[in-house]
Amino acid sequence: MAYDETTYRRNTDDQGDNDPAAYRTGFGAADFRARRRDLDPDDTGTRLTEPVAEPVRQDEVDDAGRDRLGIHIGWEIVLLLAVAAIAYLLYRLDPASLRRPALDSLLISGASIGLLALGAGLTLRAGVPNLAVGPIALAAALHFAENGDDGLVKAAVPALIVAAVGGLVIGLFVIVLHVPGWAATLGAAMGVIVYNQLRTVPVTVQGDYDPSNQAFYLFGGFALLAVIGGALGTVGPIRRMVGGLRQAGDPARRRGAGSAFPVLVSLILSSVFAVGAGILIAAGSTAPITPGTGLEWTGIAFGAALLAGTSAYGRRGGIFGTLLAVAGIALFLDYADRRNFDIALFAIAACAIGGGLIVTRLVETYGRPLPVPMVGEDWNAAASSGTTWTPDLPTAAAPPQQQGAPLRWDEGPWGSGR
Repeated sequence: MAYDETTYRRNTDDQGDNDPAAYRTGFGAADFRARRRDLDPDDTGTRLTEPVAEPVRQDEVDDAGRDRLGIHIGWEIVLLLAVAAIAYLLYRLDPASLRRPALDSLLISGASIGLLALGAGLTLRAGVPNLAVGPIALAAALHFAENGDDGLVKAAVPALIVAAVGGLVIGLFVIVLHVPGWAATLGAAMGVIVYNQLRTVPVTVQGDYDPSNQAFYLFGGFALLAVIGGALGTVGPIRRMVGGLRQAGDPARRRGAGSAFPVLVSLILSSVFAVGAGILIAAGSTAPITPGTGLEWTGIAFGAALLAGTSAYGRRGGIFGTLLAVAGIALFLDYADRRNFDIALFAIAACAIGGGLIVTRLVETYGRPLPVPMVGEDWNAAASSGTTWTPDLPTAAAPPQQQGAPLRWDEGPWGSGR
């Protein structure tokens, strides 16, 4: 049978459809794109209805691993040693300073600074640092000094309501206009300062409320909130939920409705904490409350939060850092007062913020997650030895041809010329 006979061609064509090794086209093609072109010749292979994958946010890529807590643990050990050193110096200066009733005043001072630090740290983690916590605290102290004779509840409730509503308004302002939180809260701080400077003379504290009897409970409540908040901040999903407004790309891109709730809660809670701190400052003070800006307390609050190990970017933070940093600042303020150091609160706040920024760099450098294998890395089939791999079959070297000899297909050991 010759190759060009009709019978052979018919048998070969019929066998080609059943041969799994045969190259197929048309409806039997293994490539789905070939079948689609046969069904719809006008189809170019691109469908507008096919789902397009959403771009992955950079902060989600960065959160692929677990943050290393070793730097936080090491820094908290340093803070613990610093607190112990300052307490020892204070005890050497005046042993009665660490015993009641002086200890009660020290705990009240620590609780008030701690509430301010909690508000600053919470808003840092949420990406909306509340720069108005200091002016709010001073406004609450002036309000309580003027209305303390009406009782604690009647004097505190109006201030708490105004602070909560103010935090809500600022939060809505940030969310609706999608503007930086520090700018919005700075404007709010300027407005509160106007209220504070309406007084021209120091205000004597009215009323007889004395928080000394609850000093241990007040400081213990702050310590519990600080430790629980720090522990929750180490959980990845909670950290991403709280910091949903943090920018990781184009600042004009909105974060969605999911980021609104943490912003509102953090601004409201920070304002309420500032009111509580102001009331404790006024109630525990033996001198009149002097009108001012209150920005020095904002510096103390953010300085304590940064020294605690909370990153200025808001993404990372420790567990016991806030408690230790607040204890150290409270002890230092008491020690400086007993030693008659004429140091302004602005100077102390500036030093605390400067040291906190150094801690931020340490935390961001050594607290990054460990690299996760096969995350964000493209697989490379190249051999590690430096040789290039190719999927083509190796070609055998052609036998040398004699010069002048014609190339004939039928020559060789299997040719017809054998």
